[in-house]
Amino acid sequence: MKITLIRALDKIITALIFLSYPLLIVYYYFYQRDLLVRSVLVPAVSFAAVTVFRYTLNAKRPYEVTGEKPIIEKETKGKSFPSRHVFSAFMVAMTYMQTDIVTAVALMALGVALSVIRVFGKVHYVRDVVAGAMIGTLLGWIGLFLIPWS
Repeated sequence: MKITLIRALDKIITALIFLSYPLLIVYYYFYQRDLLVRSVLVPAVSFAAVTVFRYTLNAKRPYEVTGEKPIIEKETKGKSFPSRHVFSAFMVAMTYMQTDIVTAVALMALGVALSVIRVFGKVHYVRDVVAGAMIGTLLGWIGLFLIPWS
């Protein structure tokens, strides 16, 4: 039961977070077009940078080190640090932070839950998910709030 719950929560939370982003982009397109470009570019460039960093660092995943089968089914080798799932959750939350703080905080809470699940699911270390959350929040803050866009 525990294994089924962890797998299900991983899929459900991931889907909720990632479906919320295109909804926000559509909203910005129709109602707050001034936020559209930054809300697409900052996550896209940040995601690409994190992907390149992960690939270059190529940190092993817990199941590679211990030899245990992960609870969350995954066969990827390396590319564990930082967690891109958690990075993306916090980046999406930061994108919402521009206009909807309640949803942003809810997404951050889901990001924390996803972090716990990814560690318990044995696909990431705590350092991976903490780094993902910090990088997503920091790059989101810099790109969306500190860089002048007009």
